Amino acid sequence: MKTRAYNSLYLEDAMNNLGTMLDCAVHAAQCDLLVFYEMFLSSGVASQMEAGNPRYLSGMSGMELMQLVLEKSSDKTLPIMNYAPFDRTPEYWAGWVLAYYQWYSIYSFSFIQRNGLSISTVLSLYPTLHEADLSKFVQTADTLIQQHLDTRKSRLKTIRKQSRFTQKELAELSGVTLRMIQAYEQGDQDIMKAEAQTVFALARVLGCAPEVICG
Repeated sequence: MKTRAYNSLYLEDAMNNLGTMLDCAVHAAQCDLLVFYEMFLSSGVASQMEAGNPRYLSGMSGMELMQLVLEKSSDKTLPIMNYAPFDRTPEYWAGWVLAYYQWYSIYSFSFIQRNGLSISTVLSLYPTLHEADLSKFVQTADTLIQQHLDTRKSRLKTIRKQSRFTQKELAELSGVTLRMIQAYEQGDQDIMKAEAQTVFALARVLGCAPEVICG
C-alpha cells in the first residue's frame, strides 16, 4: 500500500497552487515553461511539495510559489503583479494534474519529468484529457512512464543480443561482473547511475557509443 506524503485534505490546494504557479510563470512573468519548470525542480520548491510541507502546499499562493522559484533559481526579480486569470489555461491544467499525479503515484516531480512525462508531454495531453476524469490522466501517465522504463531497462540487453554476446561473454570481455550486467538488464540497477568506466567498458566491447547504452 502506498504511503503518501500528505493528507488528501491538502491536495486541492496543492493542485491549485501548482497550476497557478505555472500559469503565472508563463502568462504573467513571461517565462518559458520548460525553463521555468526545470527551475522549479532544482529550486527545492518541488521537493518541499513532495514532502508535504504545509507552507508550500497551502500556506503560499501560486503567485508566491512562482516568485520563490525565480528567487532561488535565477536573478530575475519581478514587481508586484495583479494576477486574475479569466479561465484555466493549458499551463494551469498541466500543473494541476501533475500535482495530483505526484501525490497519487508518490514519484518525485524529477522522476516524472525524466521518465516519459515531461512538462511538454503533459501539455500535449491537454486537448484530449483536460475534460476527462483524473483517472484517465493517471492511466495515460502510468503507461508513458512504464514504456520509458521498459525501454531503458531493455536497452543494454537489446544491444548485447544484436552484438551476439551472452551475458557471461560480455562480463568476461568488459570486466563488469555478470551480476551487475544481469541487474542492469533486469532493471534492478539503473545504468544511468553506473560509474563512467563501467559504461565505457561495456560500450567498448559492444562497439557503440556510451550514450547509446544509457539512452
